[in-house]
Amino acid sequence: MPATDEHAEIRDRASNDPFCGRVGIELADVGEGYAETTMTIDEDHLNFHGTPHGGCIYTLADAAFAAASNSHGDAAFALETNISYLAAAEVGDTITAVAEETHLGGRTAEYEVVVSDDAGDRIATFRGRVYKPGR
Repeated sequence: MPATDEHAEIRDRASNDPFCGRVGIELADVGEGYAETTMTIDEDHLNFHGTPHGGCIYTLADAAFAAASNSHGDAAFALETNISYLAAAEVGDTITAVAEETHLGGRTAEYEVVVSDDAGDRIATFRGRVYKPGR
């Protein structure tokens, strides 16, 4: 989904998130109820097993979730999230999280985020709900 001028503010805010910058997460795209983030796995992302730390995968998905859920122009606050880890990525892989809105109700919304590796294989599924007090 191509980014539009109406999403300039969320693009700017998400692209300048200090924590995402610290761990190497980039906002690749944002649209209405949609966002995509990327991160290239390096040695600093590994746990003691030599695989990417679950927290890095979660953070990548959470960043996409945050951008997608705030893309409508009103503030969205996480109510609950969960993640299922399915496979591990490798050092050098650029992994991608794609968040899509699956439900937009009165003051709540739901999102599914699929995290995949360079080959397009799913490595995690993240689900989250937000509260939108301004709706």
